[in-house]
Amino acid sequence: LKHSAWLAPAPQRLNSGLPVNIGVLFVPQQEAWVVERMGKFHRILEPGLNFLIPLLDRIRYVQSLKEIVINVPEQSAVTLDNVTLQIDGVLYLRVMDPYKASYGVEDPEYAVTQLAQTTMRSELGKLSLDRVFRERESLNASIVDAINQASDCWGIRCLRYEIKDIHVPPRVKESMQMQVEAERRKRATVLESEGTRESAINVAEGQKQAQILASEAEKTEQINKAAGSA
Repeated sequence: LKHSAWLAPAPQRLNSGLPVNIGVLFVPQQEAWVVERMGKFHRILEPGLNFLIPLLDRIRYVQSLKEIVINVPEQSAVTLDNVTLQIDGVLYLRVMDPYKASYGVEDPEYAVTQLAQTTMRSELGKLSLDRVFRERESLNASIVDAINQASDCWGIRCLRYEIKDIHVPPRVKESMQMQVEAERRKRATVLESEGTRESAINVAEGQKQAQILASEAEKTEQINKAAGSA
């Protein structure tokens, strides 16, 4: 006879999205369920089979332990040289401590997003416009360090932060393009002058070698004439 596979029932959930305590619970992989007993923190359920006391125990929070991707909305920031930029980014987070993430802050994702925005404005205020584009990677790293220092008490770790787009004002963009064109013309002029200089040096060197060869030929001819007369 074939034995049918015994499947664990999917956890029933309240309208709030939290699982209902039916005594026997199966926690999915990469999730942590925070349980309260009579309104007080009791324990954290790990993935697999778990037993609770109905009515007394309640699942208060469900924390995902997977990497979370959050889009940081576009915001304005002023650089050290008083240029206003529009900048947005992407934040990669992971819950490291389900207890702190549940009780340390009301909305962890919102709190970290706000922290990322304020940190970005603060870090951009320390850099000039040119350095913002040159030091993009170090800027991302500085934001990650600042977020992790503040979010440790929330049980969340920022894995990385990536700047998506940096928008500069139209006038500043035009001046940057003019600066690039001027730099290109300058390099072209320098290369042209260096080419002319090398060409003149080569011509002078050729004339010098020709004079040396002519002098040596004349000297050899005089020696031969003197030898013939003797």
